Amino acid sequence: MHLSKNRFWLLGAIAVTALIIITLLFAPANNKINSGSTYNRGPDGYGAWYAFMSQRGTQVQRWQKPFEDFAKNQDATQLSTLLRIYSKLIPQAVSDTEKKWVEQGNTLVKLGVRAPVTPAPFSSLHPASAGEIKIDTGRREPSDKKQILGDRFGAIVWKQTIGKGTVYFGVAPYLAANAYQDFPGNYEFLAGLVTQLEGGEKEIEGTQQAIAVNFIQNPIDRPTQETSKTLKKIWVDEYIHGYKDPEIIKREYEGNLFTYLAKTPLFPVFIQGTIILIIAIFAGWNRFGQPVTLSAPAVDNSEAYIQALAGVLEKANSTDFAVEIIGKAEQLQLQKALLLGQASLESESLTNAWVEQTGRKAAELSELLPPSRKQRISDTDLLAWLGKWEQIRQHLPSDRKNLK
Repeated sequence: MHLSKNRFWLLGAIAVTALIIITLLFAPANNKINSGSTYNRGPDGYGAWYAFMSQRGTQVQRWQKPFEDFAKNQDATQLSTLLRIYSKLIPQAVSDTEKKWVEQGNTLVKLGVRAPVTPAPFSSLHPASAGEIKIDTGRREPSDKKQILGDRFGAIVWKQTIGKGTVYFGVAPYLAANAYQDFPGNYEFLAGLVTQLEGGEKEIEGTQQAIAVNFIQNPIDRPTQETSKTLKKIWVDEYIHGYKDPEIIKREYEGNLFTYLAKTPLFPVFIQGTIILIIAIFAGWNRFGQPVTLSAPAVDNSEAYIQALAGVLEKANSTDFAVEIIGKAEQLQLQKALLLGQASLESESLTNAWVEQTGRKAAELSELLPPSRKQRISDTDLLAWLGKWEQIRQHLPSDRKNLK
């Protein structure tokens, strides 16, 4: 079956659109949003740290709803800690909703805060009794805020007190990721941030040169009944990593298909695909007006004859014939431009008239006039000879240059 060109482009556009949609629907979900999630078992995930906290008896629970719902949760309103590990660097900021929740005495830990890059080495080790803490980033917060972990280049983790609560900021989003299982100090340090006891018995201390972590010296393998009453409940925000409870999914995506697509990344693709399909159909069935038949170009017989004659003379190497014919034609045109009529004049008379009317030297013209006998010249000399005739015409009065 033979397909026309328009039909071919139409089918091609439909195939490309279908390929884009299928790729987005069935491609593996290896997106960056999963970085920092406790469900992620890759090097940038926190699954190993979550298991580490569970094995030591710490109450850790995942949260899969927006923060607005978290702030209203009765279990999270008093003595709670929320750990938020961002997949992309975020500004150092606390929203109004977060501020109200922290003011009640809760703790908020934000890892992955944007900070300027400093001369600090990308990989650095910080001593601690439970093991060295490895930091893989050259970013530091150079302010004079209270450091929890830092060096001479600035703070890596620092705190901000808001009301009765505390917010901890960290520039290293992979502080206790799966890739750091060989550095127990990293896991213990993050554990200390999120297991702050009421009254500050386990408050973390730090300086610019080194850190001293009290809870590392006496790690909490399993809380006693006495301390469990004062331990803050720990929550890990998984909603920011795309994990949502069924009721949240139902609430966000309820409605028709168009509403669902409008809230997903598929909506721009759906719009683009629709536009491409409409353009393809329009281009295939209605080509923006009736087709215009191109007329054959008119043939100039004189030009065709001249080109054919030139080809014959070139093959025959008859430059002497070309000099004779062109020289006579140029001499006749020059006589007309000098108002000397069309009768053939002697070279001397034509040269004198040229000198008198243009003020140029006689030698410029006398070397171009046909000699008494024919002579064959090279192609290069022929082109130079024609160029000199062009210069002769340029020195004529402007109203006579194109005189026929």
